[in-house]
Amino acid sequence: MTRRKSGGREARIALRRAPLTEEEKPVKPGEIGGRYKPLSDKQVEAIEVNVYRILEEIGFADATPHCVETCVGFGAVMGDDGRLRMPKEVVKKAMRLTQHSLTLHGQSPKYDLDLSSSKVHFSTAGAAVLIADPENNVYRESFSQDLYDMARIADKCEHIHMFQRTCVLRDIVDPRKMDQNAVYCAVMGTQKHIGVSFTESHHVTDGLEMLHIIAGGEDKWRQRPFVSMSNCFVVPPMKFAEESLECLRVGVEGGMPILLLSAAQAGATAPALLPGVVSQAWAECLGGLVYVNAIEPGAPSILGTWPFVSDLRTGAMCGGSPEQGLISAACAQMGNYFDLPTGTAAGMTDSKFPDFQAGSERASTHVVTAIAGANIIYESAGMYASLLGTCPESLLLDNDLLGASLRMTKGFSDESEDSLCFDIIKDVCLNNKAHYLGAEQTLNVMQSEYIYPDLSDRESPNDWADMGKPVILEKAIKEKKEILSEYFPNHISDSVDKELREKFDIQLSRKDIGRKPL
Repeated sequence: MTRRKSGGREARIALRRAPLTEEEKPVKPGEIGGRYKPLSDKQVEAIEVNVYRILEEIGFADATPHCVETCVGFGAVMGDDGRLRMPKEVVKKAMRLTQHSLTLHGQSPKYDLDLSSSKVHFSTAGAAVLIADPENNVYRESFSQDLYDMARIADKCEHIHMFQRTCVLRDIVDPRKMDQNAVYCAVMGTQKHIGVSFTESHHVTDGLEMLHIIAGGEDKWRQRPFVSMSNCFVVPPMKFAEESLECLRVGVEGGMPILLLSAAQAGATAPALLPGVVSQAWAECLGGLVYVNAIEPGAPSILGTWPFVSDLRTGAMCGGSPEQGLISAACAQMGNYFDLPTGTAAGMTDSKFPDFQAGSERASTHVVTAIAGANIIYESAGMYASLLGTCPESLLLDNDLLGASLRMTKGFSDESEDSLCFDIIKDVCLNNKAHYLGAEQTLNVMQSEYIYPDLSDRESPNDWADMGKPVILEKAIKEKKEILSEYFPNHISDSVDKELREKFDIQLSRKDIGRKPL
């Protein structure tokens, strides 16, 4: 027998489900973090000194001729041993010149991200070669359609603030065509800011040509660059990557924001002790910042300190480890200390599908990094099997987690006398009202003070049984199917799509993106 719900309860549920204005929402992109500080003041100062020592005394191997010439002109020193060293004053000059209050633009201004101070945002990211399919309990290769579909899903997730490429297009063999199509799939699927990567410098030129078409001209692109480049310019420890440096150069010259990405593994390509891991990550990223500002002073850059953790018993990456949360939060703390736009990775899991391990690992690494104040937390949704796999359904599941994480980052923001609630406590206690459920204040703040999940279950066991005992993963699978069958973003016009298809070999058909033939 179905139990009758009380009218008061139904009214409260209806109120919770009513659409909120932006002002009423309990969390917004860019909530201020920085309350959690895993490093002591002494450790922060010691790491800063160590970073400058690494850059000045050790330096980088394998710099390209352009990098050497440009950085030496900026004040760096090329040693007889072939290593490019950067004195402290040179590094500090680059830090002064760079943009400290960086805005990442969306295709729509409503998705612009303010990376100043310790404002926190969440992004996807990754280069998974497999799709985790929890409905059929299998892994399969990732294709162009998957990237487009995940961009569409992310476009519907309130707490995924930007979409960086999640998977490699295994249905395209040619690397140049693959990079072109990755740009196309992401840009067509979401209006949010997009992150992509390129394997060769002439692929960056292709990407810029595509983005000029989409923006309506190079001048409009440069005014609002809505795509950033994730650039692994360094091969840890302390070696430059030649082709990535060339990609960086073309991107900077083309007005594209650059995520300067250092992704060492503790105990493998970075020291085993965590302060050393953080030191090397920051040294490598600041070396990239010198090169960027030597090319174009003030070019938009994000310091992508992404050190990962190795399971030292096997050498395998373990992104869901507690140490991952610690080093990601510490990198965020150093970013706040340096006052530089900082991105780091957290929320990965070593689990293979959405399960208890996945949820616990994602939450335990993610929340501390957010509260520490990273400007962008990459790989915060959808990544499995130590980044080998990505799961579309998980974007929807993780959206709830990201909202909760942002709520904890926001913390106790109201410092007013009213927030202490003395008069309401007095009224309830002295007038024998017994509870606060009917209080006007409770009704007024139930939406602005509290965040409610979209998929997570909070029903009583009896109500849950009455509803057919729903399983959260099954709900996510159903919602994914609904989005992919009904939601086809149309922010890119048919005329622009036609021009892109005439100039580039686009893998997805018009039917694949929900449009009629041209």
